[in-house]
Amino acid sequence: METLVFLFSFTALGILYAMNNIPEFQEPFVILEIGVAVLVVVFLFYFLITRGNPPKDFLFFVFAEFSFTCIIDLTSALEYDGFISGFMEFYRKTGEPYLGTPYAIMMCYWDGIAHFIMYLVMIGRITDRKAYRTLGLFWAGSLCANMSVFITGIVAGKYGKEIRPAFWINFLFLLMPVVGAITLFTRPKDRPLTGGYNAQHAQSMKLIWRPMDLILVLLLLAAMAFTTLRGLVALDAPLEACSLYVKHFEPYLKDPVGYPRVMMLHLYFYGLPLLGAFVYGLLRPGCTWMSDWTVFFCGAMIQCQWAHIGGSLHSGTKAPFRIPNDVFWSVLAANVLYAATPILVAMRVRSNPYFFLKISPFPGQTGLPNSEEKDTKYKDK
Repeated sequence: METLVFLFSFTALGILYAMNNIPEFQEPFVILEIGVAVLVVVFLFYFLITRGNPPKDFLFFVFAEFSFTCIIDLTSALEYDGFISGFMEFYRKTGEPYLGTPYAIMMCYWDGIAHFIMYLVMIGRITDRKAYRTLGLFWAGSLCANMSVFITGIVAGKYGKEIRPAFWINFLFLLMPVVGAITLFTRPKDRPLTGGYNAQHAQSMKLIWRPMDLILVLLLLAAMAFTTLRGLVALDAPLEACSLYVKHFEPYLKDPVGYPRVMMLHLYFYGLPLLGAFVYGLLRPGCTWMSDWTVFFCGAMIQCQWAHIGGSLHSGTKAPFRIPNDVFWSVLAANVLYAATPILVAMRVRSNPYFFLKISPFPGQTGLPNSEEKDTKYKDK
């Protein structure tokens, strides 16, 4: 099935080519109508071919539908960067002109490559009746961050006055990962939530005897400080540290397209509490939620940092907003380390989960020390 989805998704190129060469298909409202019609036809196609053996998971249709749109996003990015031509010229004029911004171009690359691969893998897992919960949470976090920053950046940035009818299709791509995240979070976990002796031993060790966790806590605290600084810059805080940072390190945060500022506010208001929660989860034993939320946030952070770093380095970004040459490598290293921190935390939780499990009592254990248990029995008698 994933092979069929892969091949069928490339039929999007034929639709784009036809629309690019037929003037009647290039009117703003016609673009919206065609977009909705295509989504409906793609859904009906997959619904009809799976009637004999319908998938048990409704997200199959979401992944198959979005695989089709991944090719459109990849085509958009490639055409804006000059690698191909003849497919999206009409769309940049009467469809969604903000797709030509460096941030949006990098976002489209991520969707057209990373998300496309995820969809094919998850479709294969669904077809084979195998679990894909972890990858699904990563995808949900990635696409939620992708679309929430994208939609808000359009409205709040310089393209807020150039919203065309095709803009409203984007809300479908924001709604479905939210639905997918809720669905996946409520499903049974791939791993058990309780552990025995190994969990008890791991949770008895203080942080000082867990050097890897200690390093991760320090990295998370540094990430929290970095998030706070850039969030205050996005809020135009009148602090000297903020003005120095945006002037000498990341002037891209002031790019009038709006995406960098919106992304920093997202990380400040939503990412910062999660980073703090992960510190708590590394200090407090038995936080079973760590295995899910670290993966979800990992997807969101990687997508955001990919688009942010790529957008700031893209040739389409004007010179005043690029990273200054004298601090280029230090800023790049800080951003890469910032993106890597949640990945390291998620890997730590998944590779050695005993510290994050609930401890199951041993046979005959009531939770009281032996002496107290005997006293209790004696008093009962």
